[in-house]
Amino acid sequence: MRGHGLNWDVVQRPRSNPACQQDEAVPVRTCVGCRQRALIGELLRVVAVGGALVVDERRRLPGRGAWVHPVAECLAKAERRRAFSRALRVQGTLDTGGVRGHVEGLAEQNADPGCSRVRNRNKEAGRPVMSQP
Repeated sequence: MRGHGLNWDVVQRPRSNPACQQDEAVPVRTCVGCRQRALIGELLRVVAVGGALVVDERRRLPGRGAWVHPVAECLAKAERRRAFSRALRVQGTLDTGGVRGHVEGLAEQNADPGCSRVRNRNKEAGRPVMSQP
């Protein structure tokens, strides 16, 4: 049943886990820096606005978006490869100062020397995770 508007290349069904009773599709995106696939809750969406990259925390800004791990290594790789311009389909170079400041701020908040992929563990897909008693 292809052709019902769902792109099967970017959706991954979770593996059957007896502890997980929900069988929902989980969106997956590719980091433009390291080219690894990850859940959207682990990546940062950025869009081009007026020749500069802007972090789209709520994932609601219009236009094409590019996804990157919120770590300095992936951001540096994406800048070096000029991946943002390609992914967002814009001509020329983009100012990445705002994104770099955001990533550095996240690194300061989540400083953990043993973890190369820093992420906010209290959020999943941009929404707070509700714990159950």
